[in-house]
Amino acid sequence: MNREESGSITLPFGDRELTFRLPARNLVAVASPQRVAEPVDEAGEIRRALAEPIGGPRLAEAARRARRVVIAADDFTRCTPVERMVPALLDELNRGGIRDEQVTVLIALGTHRPMSEAEVREHFGPEVVERVQVVNHEWQEASALRSLGTTASGTPVEINRLALEADFLIGVGSIVPHHIPGYSGGAKIVQPGISGAETTGATHYLSTRAAQSYLGREENPVRAEIDGIGARVGLKAIFNAVLDPDGRLVQAFYGDPLQAHRRGVVRSRQVFGVRLPGRADIVIAGSHPYDIEFWQAHKTLYPADLAVKDGGTIILVSPCPEGVSVTHRDMLDFTRFDPGRLEQMIEDRQLKDLVSAALALAWAKVRQRSAVHLVSDGIPSEEAAALGFHPFESIPAALAAAMLRHGPEATVTVLPHAPATLPLL
Repeated sequence: MNREESGSITLPFGDRELTFRLPARNLVAVASPQRVAEPVDEAGEIRRALAEPIGGPRLAEAARRARRVVIAADDFTRCTPVERMVPALLDELNRGGIRDEQVTVLIALGTHRPMSEAEVREHFGPEVVERVQVVNHEWQEASALRSLGTTASGTPVEINRLALEADFLIGVGSIVPHHIPGYSGGAKIVQPGISGAETTGATHYLSTRAAQSYLGREENPVRAEIDGIGARVGLKAIFNAVLDPDGRLVQAFYGDPLQAHRRGVVRSRQVFGVRLPGRADIVIAGSHPYDIEFWQAHKTLYPADLAVKDGGTIILVSPCPEGVSVTHRDMLDFTRFDPGRLEQMIEDRQLKDLVSAALALAWAKVRQRSAVHLVSDGIPSEEAAALGFHPFESIPAALAAAMLRHGPEATVTVLPHAPATLPLL
């Protein structure tokens, strides 16, 4: 949308929409990733990807002698169409002589809360839960994990035992720009997907050593660490999807964890990369579809951080019905601190939850460059303040405060689907 077409602007907000108005003179762009012009035949594209493996043999051939197969798959915080991808994998395994009872689907929770039986059935579909065992990754249970020592850079590697005991490990996920490893997908299904909290904390902390996030950077230290952990664990193959912002399949990629992933990254950048004419004084960023809690919605910050001027204002819009975080609420005790204090507390081991400490540090570095206004039904004002943000009841109220700060001629960019947007400047 150009400056002449501005006026009423709508942002998705959970199961509803929020609409606000913006003067034409202020608007730089309303930028969202491209939609699929013509719907893809999902079933056909999934079959095609499995029939045309990248960098290796077909699954039926590769897994033929396996006794136990584990499929590590995205949880309900991701839009990955696992209910269609996993049955296709099972059918391919059957062709190689692998029976359904030899297969376990391991839900790659990372450090998210466990999924309920009802959520598992809805997310994976009745066919999957009736054909194979589907279990949550128990990242908080020491007995469910096994140590593989440390990486060359000192990251402790703790991985779910089920994955390590499998003869063949497959990862199912989607590829979108991501602030920690550059892009999701690939071996990220292992770390953090099925890793212990210490492993995840270490890679999250590694990502904060840079001045700004690695969003959209294909090769970076965190991606190298994650890929190395995936290889050590024995990740044999990945089945990744590139989706459009509406969750519709654009293209699927099956094969070698490195080669198939990098091929998918090229397509992901084409879908999610959005050209902007320049940085704006104010960026209004919606969290859709990462709306459940701020632990997911924080992905909104990093594209906004790339699109806003230093000293600007980010207006983060997210419903967050489950609040800040179901599993990391203790972080509210320290998220408001500045980067220097947080780094010192981490180095002094004052913060036991390194995962939340690393994210708090990432958020603090964004706040160091820009003010953050938060519009959310699910996060009370006192908790927003504890995050170091300025709470507002509506987008117009947050925008009015930002305009007062930057002046009536302030430039504004709107990112309706910020977590799925890669600003290209």
